[in-house]
Amino acid sequence: MLTVAELPLADGGVARERADAARNRIKILAAAERLIEERGLANVSMDDVAREACVGKGTLYRRFGDRASLALALLDEHERELQEAMLRGAPPLGPGAPARERLHAFGKAYLDVLDTHHALLIEAERAISRYALAPYVAYRTHLLVLLREANPHTDADVAADALLAALAAGLFAHLRGEREIELERLQNVWCALVDGVINAAGSSSR
Repeated sequence: MLTVAELPLADGGVARERADAARNRIKILAAAERLIEERGLANVSMDDVAREACVGKGTLYRRFGDRASLALALLDEHERELQEAMLRGAPPLGPGAPARERLHAFGKAYLDVLDTHHALLIEAERAISRYALAPYVAYRTHLLVLLREANPHTDADVAADALLAALAAGLFAHLRGEREIELERLQNVWCALVDGVINAAGSSSR
Protein backbone atom coordinates (compact mmCIF):
# COMPACT_ATOMS: atom_id res chain seq x y z
CA MET A 1 0.00 0.00 0.00
CA LEU A 2 1.31 3.43 -0.89
CA THR A 3 1.89 5.93 1.88
CA VAL A 4 0.95 9.57 1.42
CA ALA A 5 4.58 10.50 0.96
CA GLU A 6 4.95 8.00 -1.89
CA LEU A 7 1.97 9.21 -3.92
CA PRO A 8 2.86 11.16 -7.06
CA LEU A 9 2.62 14.90 -6.66
CA ALA A 10 0.34 16.87 -8.93
CA ASP A 11 1.41 20.25 -10.20
CA GLY A 12 0.63 23.12 -7.89
CA GLY A 13 1.40 24.11 -4.34
CA VAL A 14 -1.57 22.49 -2.58
CA ALA A 15 -0.56 18.89 -3.34
CA ARG A 16 3.05 19.56 -2.31
CA GLU A 17 1.90 21.21 0.92
CA ARG A 18 -0.19 18.19 1.75
CA ALA A 19 2.75 15.87 1.16
CA ASP A 20 4.99 18.09 3.30
CA ALA A 21 2.37 18.09 6.04
CA ALA A 22 2.22 14.30 5.93
CA ARG A 23 6.00 14.04 6.21
CA ASN A 24 6.03 16.50 9.10
CA ARG A 25 3.35 14.48 10.87
CA ILE A 26 5.42 11.31 10.58
CA LYS A 27 8.54 13.14 11.85
CA ILE A 28 6.67 14.65 14.79
CA LEU A 29 5.07 11.39 15.89
CA ALA A 30 8.35 9.50 15.58
CA ALA A 31 10.16 12.17 17.61
CA ALA A 32 7.47 12.19 20.29
CA GLU A 33 7.57 8.39 20.52
CA ARG A 34 11.35 8.42 20.97
CA LEU A 35 11.33 11.11 23.64
CA ILE A 36 8.49 9.53 25.61
CA GLU A 37 10.25 6.17 25.55
CA GLU A 38 13.48 7.77 26.80
CA ARG A 39 12.09 10.21 29.37
CA GLY A 40 8.47 9.38 30.09
CA LEU A 41 5.53 11.49 28.96
CA ALA A 42 5.58 13.75 32.02
CA ASN A 43 9.10 14.89 31.13
CA VAL A 44 8.44 15.71 27.47
CA SER A 45 7.18 19.15 26.42
CA MET A 46 5.80 20.27 23.08
CA ASP A 47 8.95 22.35 22.60
CA ASP A 48 11.06 19.23 23.16
CA VAL A 49 9.11 17.42 20.44
CA ALA A 50 9.53 20.29 17.98
CA ARG A 51 13.30 20.34 18.51
CA GLU A 52 13.62 16.57 18.23
CA ALA A 53 11.54 16.52 15.03
CA CYS A 54 13.44 19.50 13.57
CA VAL A 55 10.23 21.39 12.86
CA GLY A 56 9.14 24.84 13.93
CA LYS A 57 6.93 25.22 16.99
CA GLY A 58 4.29 26.78 14.76
CA THR A 59 4.23 23.68 12.56
CA LEU A 60 3.84 21.46 15.62
CA TYR A 61 1.04 23.49 17.16
CA ARG A 62 -0.84 23.83 13.86
CA ARG A 63 -0.82 20.05 13.47
CA PHE A 64 -1.36 19.16 17.14
CA GLY A 65 -2.81 21.96 19.21
CA ASP A 66 -1.73 20.57 22.58
CA ARG A 67 -0.23 17.56 24.30
CA ALA A 68 -3.60 15.84 24.52
CA SER A 69 -4.01 15.98 20.73
CA LEU A 70 -0.48 14.66 20.26
CA ALA A 71 -1.19 11.84 22.72
CA LEU A 72 -4.34 10.90 20.80
CA ALA A 73 -2.40 10.74 17.54
CA LEU A 74 0.28 8.52 19.11
CA LEU A 75 -2.39 6.20 20.49
CA ASP A 76 -4.20 5.93 17.18
CA GLU A 77 -1.92 3.31 15.62
CA HIS A 78 -1.97 1.08 18.69
CA GLU A 79 -5.75 1.35 18.96
CA ARG A 80 -6.13 0.48 15.28
CA GLU A 81 -3.99 -2.62 15.69
CA LEU A 82 -6.13 -3.84 18.59
CA GLN A 83 -9.38 -3.15 16.77
CA GLU A 84 -8.13 -4.92 13.65
CA ALA A 85 -7.26 -7.97 15.76
CA MET A 86 -10.72 -7.87 17.35
CA LEU A 87 -12.50 -7.73 14.01
CA ARG A 88 -10.33 -9.87 11.74
CA GLY A 89 -7.62 -11.46 13.84
CA ALA A 90 -7.17 -15.00 15.09
CA PRO A 91 -9.36 -16.33 17.89
CA PRO A 92 -9.89 -15.96 20.76
CA LEU A 93 -9.42 -12.19 20.36
CA GLY A 94 -10.81 -12.33 16.83
CA PRO A 95 -13.89 -14.15 15.52
CA GLY A 96 -14.26 -17.90 15.89
CA ALA A 97 -14.12 -18.43 19.67
CA PRO A 98 -16.98 -18.54 22.21
CA ALA A 99 -18.11 -15.13 23.44
CA ARG A 100 -16.81 -15.66 26.98
CA GLU A 101 -13.33 -16.50 25.67
CA ARG A 102 -13.35 -13.48 23.37
CA LEU A 103 -14.28 -11.22 26.29
CA HIS A 104 -11.41 -12.66 28.32
CA ALA A 105 -9.03 -12.13 25.40
CA PHE A 106 -10.15 -8.54 24.82
CA GLY A 107 -9.46 -7.50 28.40
CA LYS A 108 -6.06 -9.19 28.43
CA ALA A 109 -5.09 -7.53 25.15
CA TYR A 110 -6.29 -4.10 26.30
CA LEU A 111 -4.38 -4.44 29.56
CA ASP A 112 -1.28 -5.17 27.48
CA VAL A 113 -1.85 -1.89 25.61
CA LEU A 114 -2.34 -0.04 28.89
CA ASP A 115 0.87 -1.47 30.27
CA THR A 116 2.82 0.46 27.66
CA HIS A 117 0.58 3.41 26.83
CA HIS A 118 -1.55 4.28 29.89
CA ALA A 119 0.24 7.63 30.31
CA LEU A 120 -0.80 8.65 26.80
CA LEU A 121 -4.41 7.74 27.53
CA ILE A 122 -4.41 9.71 30.76
CA GLU A 123 -3.05 12.75 28.91
CA ALA A 124 -5.63 12.40 26.12
CA GLU A 125 -8.46 12.13 28.61
CA ARG A 126 -7.48 15.46 30.19
CA ALA A 127 -8.96 17.19 27.15
CA ILE A 128 -11.59 14.75 25.90
CA SER A 129 -13.96 12.65 27.99
CA ARG A 130 -13.06 8.97 27.86
CA TYR A 131 -16.65 8.17 26.92
CA ALA A 132 -16.49 10.45 23.87
CA LEU A 133 -13.35 8.88 22.42
CA ALA A 134 -14.01 6.78 19.31
CA PRO A 135 -12.11 3.73 20.62
CA TYR A 136 -14.25 3.67 23.77
CA VAL A 137 -17.40 3.61 21.64
CA ALA A 138 -15.95 0.77 19.53
CA TYR A 139 -14.92 -1.27 22.58
CA ARG A 140 -18.29 -0.74 24.25
CA THR A 141 -20.09 -1.98 21.15
CA HIS A 142 -17.78 -5.00 21.01
CA LEU A 143 -18.57 -5.87 24.63
CA LEU A 144 -22.30 -5.34 24.11
CA VAL A 145 -22.39 -7.89 21.31
CA LEU A 146 -20.30 -10.47 23.13
CA LEU A 147 -22.13 -10.11 26.45
CA ARG A 148 -25.48 -10.64 24.76
CA GLU A 149 -24.10 -13.62 22.91
CA ALA A 150 -22.64 -15.11 26.10
CA ASN A 151 -25.91 -14.72 28.01
CA PRO A 152 -29.02 -13.06 26.55
CA HIS A 153 -30.20 -12.26 30.11
CA THR A 154 -27.17 -10.07 30.84
CA ASP A 155 -27.90 -6.36 31.23
CA ALA A 156 -25.28 -5.70 28.59
CA ASP A 157 -26.10 -2.01 28.26
CA VAL A 158 -24.84 -1.34 31.79
CA ALA A 159 -22.40 -4.23 32.11
CA ALA A 160 -20.32 -3.11 29.10
CA ASP A 161 -19.59 0.26 30.73
CA ALA A 162 -19.04 -1.33 34.14
CA LEU A 163 -16.46 -3.72 32.72
CA LEU A 164 -14.70 -0.96 30.78
CA ALA A 165 -14.47 1.03 34.01
CA ALA A 166 -12.10 -1.68 35.23
CA LEU A 167 -9.85 -0.84 32.25
CA ALA A 168 -9.63 2.91 32.90
CA ALA A 169 -6.11 4.26 32.41
CA GLY A 170 -6.09 6.15 35.71
CA LEU A 171 -7.06 3.04 37.67
CA PHE A 172 -4.46 1.00 35.79
CA ALA A 173 -1.74 3.54 36.59
CA HIS A 174 -2.64 3.36 40.28
CA LEU A 175 -2.77 -0.44 40.46
CA ARG A 176 0.19 -1.19 38.21
CA GLY A 177 2.40 1.79 39.04
CA GLU A 178 1.69 2.90 42.60
CA ARG A 179 0.69 -0.50 44.02
CA GLU A 180 2.98 -2.53 41.71
CA ILE A 181 0.38 -5.22 41.02
CA GLU A 182 1.46 -7.76 38.41
CA LEU A 183 -0.11 -7.55 34.97
CA GLU A 184 -1.11 -11.22 35.06
CA ARG A 185 -3.02 -10.62 38.29
CA LEU A 186 -4.97 -7.76 36.69
CA GLN A 187 -5.74 -9.95 33.69
CA ASN A 188 -7.01 -12.73 35.96
CA VAL A 189 -9.29 -10.29 37.77
CA TRP A 190 -10.65 -9.09 34.43
CA CYS A 191 -11.60 -12.66 33.51
CA ALA A 192 -13.25 -13.13 36.90
CA LEU A 193 -15.27 -9.92 36.43
CA VAL A 194 -16.46 -11.09 33.02
CA ASP A 195 -17.43 -14.49 34.40
CA GLY A 196 -19.22 -12.88 37.33
CA VAL A 197 -21.34 -10.68 35.07
CA ILE A 198 -22.25 -13.54 32.75
CA ASN A 199 -22.91 -16.07 35.51
CA ALA A 200 -24.91 -13.68 37.68
CA ALA A 201 -27.25 -12.96 34.79
CA GLY A 202 -27.77 -16.68 34.31
CA SER A 203 -28.63 -17.16 37.98
CA SER A 204 -31.11 -14.29 38.10
CA SER A 205 -33.01 -15.60 35.07
CA ARG A 206 -33.89 -18.90 36.77
